[in-house]
Amino acid sequence: MAGSAGVKGAKAKKVGKAKKSALLTDVVVVDANSTGSRWTVQDANRLARLIALIAMGQALHAAKIIEDLSPTASAISAKSLTDAAKRQLRIVGTTPEQKDSSRWRRDGFLFEAISWIAARQAGTARIFMKDPHIKATTQGIDGLMIELAASTPEITSATIFEDKCSENPRAIFRGDVMKAFADHHKNLRGPELVSGASALIEKSGVDGTAAVQAASRVLDLAYRRYRAALAISAEHDSETGRVALFKGYNKLKGITAQQRIGATFVVDGDLRDWFDDLAQQALTALDAMAKEGAGV
Repeated sequence: MAGSAGVKGAKAKKVGKAKKSALLTDVVVVDANSTGSRWTVQDANRLARLIALIAMGQALHAAKIIEDLSPTASAISAKSLTDAAKRQLRIVGTTPEQKDSSRWRRDGFLFEAISWIAARQAGTARIFMKDPHIKATTQGIDGLMIELAASTPEITSATIFEDKCSENPRAIFRGDVMKAFADHHKNLRGPELVSGASALIEKSGVDGTAAVQAASRVLDLAYRRYRAALAISAEHDSETGRVALFKGYNKLKGITAQQRIGATFVVDGDLRDWFDDLAQQALTALDAMAKEGAGV
């Protein structure tokens, strides 16, 4: 009997509880000009802890956690990192204008981290990504992802991200996002792309000069993809809503629908309230990881 019970216990342990990703990502329909991706939260605690790690400068560690679906523990538990991450996640200012500006910067960081997590979850061993911006004042490409051939440093695709968290997602897509993509489409920001792609290719083990030479494909529209990611409320979460949001994407000429990606992150309720809650969860996660690191 004891032996039988032991076998049952072993089987139960082997089956275990399925591990959840931070986000659910699904392919959805937009229109004939673009393809769609829809993101929702699957595990809010895991999402908050990954964001806390990113805010502490531990994106590489977070990427490994995402890949392995391993526990979200901090790799470095220094108080200075925790304090800096908390400053990143808090709203500051004494006037309504200052507080609004601080909130927009903070929510921009949170959404860029969410966008990065969504991409990392779908990543492979030959995909390399730029880390999210940590400093709110940092300018440049929101995100860059390159995929290399199986055994050579040849770029098979290069995806430029524009991630926007706004109460008016249609206006921000039509204006800011399409302006940025149009500049990239003309390679007006070519040096920025080459620099970013070279650094990512170098991570694959290629030396500096060879990495720069391999990065030339980032300028070729044949290998280019664009991904516009917008935080939206439930009212836009439909095929009709996505068509309206991403109208005009086909102004980027000479590429296919698969090269124009319209991603939506669906928020339950008011946008700013939701991101306030997420920031608070990330702050709580920072405290929890600090205690775990100290063995409390």
